[in-house]
Amino acid sequence: MKNKSITSRDEDFAKWYTDVVQAAHLAAYSNVKGCIVMEPNGYAIWEKIQKTLDEMFKETGHQNICMPLLIPENLMRKESDLINGFAPEVAWVTKGGEKDLDERMCIRPTSETLFSDYYSTIVKSYRDLPVKYNQWCNVLRWEKETRPFLRSREFLWQEGHTIHETSEEAEQETRLMLDIYRKFFEEYLAIPVITGKKTEKEKFAGAEYTLTVEAMMYNGVSLQSGTSHYFGQKFSKAYNIKFLDRNNEWQYAYQTSWGVSTRMIGGLIMVHSDDNGLVLPPKIAPKQVIIIPIKESETVSAYVSTLEKDLKDKGLTVSVDHSDKSAGFKFAEAEVNGIPVRIEVGDRDLQEGKITLVRRDTREKIEVAKESDISSKVIELLDTIQKDMYDRAKERREEFTYEAHNYSEVEKIMNNHPGFVKAMWCGDPECELKMKEIKGTKSRCILENEKPIDDKCVVCGKPAKHLVVWDIQY
Repeated sequence: MKNKSITSRDEDFAKWYTDVVQAAHLAAYSNVKGCIVMEPNGYAIWEKIQKTLDEMFKETGHQNICMPLLIPENLMRKESDLINGFAPEVAWVTKGGEKDLDERMCIRPTSETLFSDYYSTIVKSYRDLPVKYNQWCNVLRWEKETRPFLRSREFLWQEGHTIHETSEEAEQETRLMLDIYRKFFEEYLAIPVITGKKTEKEKFAGAEYTLTVEAMMYNGVSLQSGTSHYFGQKFSKAYNIKFLDRNNEWQYAYQTSWGVSTRMIGGLIMVHSDDNGLVLPPKIAPKQVIIIPIKESETVSAYVSTLEKDLKDKGLTVSVDHSDKSAGFKFAEAEVNGIPVRIEVGDRDLQEGKITLVRRDTREKIEVAKESDISSKVIELLDTIQKDMYDRAKERREEFTYEAHNYSEVEKIMNNHPGFVKAMWCGDPECELKMKEIKGTKSRCILENEKPIDDKCVVCGKPAKHLVVWDIQY
C-alpha cells in the first residue's frame, strides 16, 4: 500500500522529492530564507557519510583543520578568477555591532583564499611538503533558487586543500581524490557514477582543470556530486606560497582542492527512494536494522532482547521500537525512514517457530526459523540489499544513456526523456552554449578513456576533439 503523504514519483518528481524529505524528517524549512533545518534523521546520514569519508581521507595521509568563517575582501581579491566566479553568490559582512567595518568581509563560499594565506606562512622548504589538509565546515552561497540538500544557501561539506613540491605530485593527488569519491559513491552510497574532466567553461573558477563525479538521478537528470581541482601554481603565485627546493632555489608550490557536500543526501533520495519514502543502502544507513515487537509479551520481549544483543555484537546498528503505537504504524514509520531491514516478532510467529525479515528496498517478506542463525542471515541480507541497490541504479542509468550524432537527436532525447547523452564536441564554447538551448543541456564531463563515437561535432559538424557526456542538471 502506497504512503498517502508522498506524491507519486512518476507523477511529479519534484513534489515527490520534497515529500520524501519531509515525511522521513530529513529536513524542515526554516524562517531563514534559502536555508534548512537538518533534522536528526538527515543529520545522522551526514554523520555516517562524514565518518566514512573521514576515515578514507586519513588513510591517505590527510589531516583535519579548521579555518575562519570570514574572509577579508583583500584576500579574496588576490586571485581575480575566484572572486569573479563567486561574486554573485558572496554574502558580505559590513558591520561589527553598530560600527562599520574598515574592510568588509565575506562569509566563506569556499576557503582557497584562507588556506593559501595560511600556507604562505608555514611552508619554507621542500621538506615541509606535501601539506594535505581537509576541513569539515559550513559555507554560504547566495543561491537564487533553493531546494533542500540539493541547493541551499548554507550547506555542510568537506573541502580538502593540499600543496605539493611538483606538478606531478599535485596531479596525482587530484586523481587520487577523484578515485576516493568514486569508490565512496559506488561502494557505500550504491550510486554508479561517471568521472571525467570539466570543460573550460564548467571548471572551477581559478582551477587549471576540474575533475568531476557525475551521477544520474532516477528521472534521468544529472547531479554534479563531487569535484577535484588542480590549481597548478595559480594560487601559490597570487598568495606567495614559496619554498626552497632541493637546489636551494625558491619555487612556487603546486596546489589542489576537492570537495563533496550534503547534496549527496539529495542524490541518495533521488536515486534510490520510492513512493513509500526513503530507501537507504545498508552501508550508509544510520540504523541498519529495526526490530518491531508485535503486542509485547514476556516471551516476545525476551526473544527481542537476545536478538538485539546478538545483532549488535556482530557490529550492526540496531534499534527496537518499544513504543505503544500500532504494529502497522511502526511498520510504515520504519519504511518511510528507509531502514534497510525490519524484523517483525510476535507471539503467534514464535509459537510457530518463525520470525519475519522485511527488505526495505523491495518490501519482500522473508520468514526464517526463530532458532536459526538470525544474525548471519541479516548480515547476508544487508550485503544483498547493498549490491541489488547498486545494480538497479546502474541498470537504470544504462537504460537512459544514449548516443547522439547530430543536434536534432539530442533535442529528441531531451524532449522525450532526459539522460546521459554521449556526443562529440569540437571544443568551441559557442557549440557548448548552443547545446544549452535544449532545455538547459550542459556538458557534464569530457570522457578521457573512451573511444570516439564519431569524428564530427554534434552541433556544428566540424572535426571533433572530445567525447562528452551531456545532460540537464540540478
